[in-house]
This record gives sequence, structure tokens and C-alpha cells, in this order.
Amino acid sequence: MSKSQQRNWFARHKVLTAAGAVVVVVAIGAAMGGGGGEDTKTPEAKSSAPAASGDKAPESKAPEKPKAATVDGDGDFEVGSDVKPGLYRSTGNKDAECYWERAKDASGEVDSILANDNVTGTAYVEIKASDKLFKSTSCGTWEAVDPKAAGTPSGTTVKGSAGMLKVGVDIAPGTYKSTGNKDAECYWERAKDATHGVDSILANDNVTGTAVVKITAKDAYFKTAGCADWTKTG
Repeated sequence: MSKSQQRNWFARHKVLTAAGAVVVVVAIGAAMGGGGGEDTKTPEAKSSAPAASGDKAPESKAPEKPKAATVDGDGDFEVGSDVKPGLYRSTGNKDAECYWERAKDASGEVDSILANDNVTGTAYVEIKASDKLFKSTSCGTWEAVDPKAAGTPSGTTVKGSAGMLKVGVDIAPGTYKSTGNKDAECYWERAKDATHGVDSILANDNVTGTAVVKITAKDAYFKTAGCADWTKTG
């Protein structure tokens, strides 16, 4: 490069600093004709990815288990939006003050009632997807339960006002006796499901005096209301 060429190159590569001084930027390889002994290097790109070692990725938290579905003891609940179909249980009800109802519509007429009951003790109700409304008045909270749940009930005595008991969970299969019942106030029932329709009843009776009932492992529920306590005899 001749001196006149160098002067022209420098003139084209002047920059002003903040103080106003002229600084000459010299590109060594380019100004001197390129190909010199030092290679020009571009800045290395910085990676935003975490290093392979050292930094730890944030630990993922296991999703919280959903809480059991519950329905308040008072109110009208639309099936599908306010309450999901399924099996529900309410416990601790006293003096038949708990009233529940499955209905096919919200007309409030007698013909709309699919099943209903006044409950003392425990109640199980299967709300079906075809139901439109579930009503509950003065009942304990309804909690969704697994219809396939099983257990090993202990004890040989069942209270005569226990309500509805799930066979294999709340009461063991076997033969039970209740004595001293008066004025046919004792009602018992063996049921194949908890829909409370006429077709769900396997056997039932209103008893005065002594009652003997054989609950089988194939029964789904045993209902007792107003009876003297039941004792397992076999």
C-alpha cells in the first residue's frame, strides 16, 4: 500500500471519542494488505443454556392430589354442573331430619321424583348421569366414595338406627338377629345398589319382635332404621 493509499484509508476510518479527540482505527490485516500473521477473531457467542455440570435444573413438583368431591348438605344441585354422577355418602344424620331426592327435572312435582328418603345415620345415594337434579335438606355433607371400595369390617354388633351400610365396608356378610322390636317400627332392607328404586330392593320387612336376616357377600347394601341393635350370629 502506497503512502497516499494509507492516508486515504486512515481518513475513511476516523472516529470521534466523547472528548472530541480523533482516534484512528487500524485494522492490521486489512490496512496492510491482509493475510498477516495474526488472524482476526469474531467474538464467541454466549450460550444461554445452563452448563452441563454445576447448575441444576429446577425440580418439578408432583401435582397435588385432587380433593374428594363433596356436596353441601343443603340445596338443589344440577347433575353434571353442580354435582357429578357417582356414589355419595352422608354420615351422622339424626332423627330422620336428613331428606334427599333424585329428580328427573326441576318442576318440583311429585312425578319428577325418581327416588327419595328421610335418613337417620348413614346414607348412600348413587346419582346417575340421567338424573337432572339432586336435592338435599338438613343432611351431613355428601362425599364422593369409590363404589369398588372394599374392607374388612370388624365387630359383631350393628346399631339398629345405623342407616344404610355398604356390605364388605361397613358391615360384614353373615346372619344377624335383632330382638325386642315394637309396633313394626323396625325396617330392614337388602339392596343390590344405591339408586333406591324399587328394582334395587332384594328383600325387606317391617318387624315386630325378633328379626333374623342373612346378608350375603353378593348384597351391596344393608339398610336398618328404627330397629333394636343387630347381633351377628353366624
